[in-house]
Amino acid sequence: MGTRLDIDLDRSSPVPLYFQVAEQIAEAIRRGDLVPGSRLDNEILLADRLGLSRPTIRQAIQYLVDKGLLVRKRGVGTQVVHGQVKRTVELTSLYDDLRRAGQEPGTKVLSLEPIGASDEIAAVLGVPPGTEVLRLERVRYAAGEPLALLHNWLPAGLGPLSAQSLEERGLYELLRSAGVRMRVANQRIGARAATPAEARLLDERRGAPLLTMVRTTYDDQGRAVEHGSHVYRASHYSLEVTLIER
Repeated sequence: MGTRLDIDLDRSSPVPLYFQVAEQIAEAIRRGDLVPGSRLDNEILLADRLGLSRPTIRQAIQYLVDKGLLVRKRGVGTQVVHGQVKRTVELTSLYDDLRRAGQEPGTKVLSLEPIGASDEIAAVLGVPPGTEVLRLERVRYAAGEPLALLHNWLPAGLGPLSAQSLEERGLYELLRSAGVRMRVANQRIGARAATPAEARLLDERRGAPLLTMVRTTYDDQGRAVEHGSHVYRASHYSLEVTLIER
């Protein structure tokens, strides 16, 4: 059964009826009356209850699907989309940000292994090529849904990191507790289409837009202590930046 919605229509208004319906559903989502994951009545029921034609209701729902507020799932019906994670750009980990926002972060460690540093990673971490570094691959979840695919490279010997500890705590929290004093990071943000493997891990369609973030973090001695190359589902994630005039 879907969520009951109170929708008032002004049939004398020049505003199209489909748009009135769409705006009132969008407002209910903004107010929190329709929480992420809640289902709408099916289109036939909604049309009958509001005394509107099915094409009008279908147009309203399609408008909200196109805006990214609703999603159609086969066998489930029309649902309110998982709320987007908004993140300010600071020297914090995604895990910390999600926990602060009450988003129940979860982590699945896909790999955690020592490897010889490639030329590129060696240059970033300031070690000779071939030096042993720790490579880490994780999927980060928010409220049970996959949100990001995280790749990290760290110099060997920073502290004890295990798959279990990384599934229970964020990487930065573990590094801090091992005595690493992170001070500054360079970060580059971009976008690209998901590869088939990324789409599968993130429960997205092939070629879906992903935000990319490449970050190198340095300690208070100026040594690189972590390099990350992450991809985020653009449908679920955005970055907020405050700009200050100098």
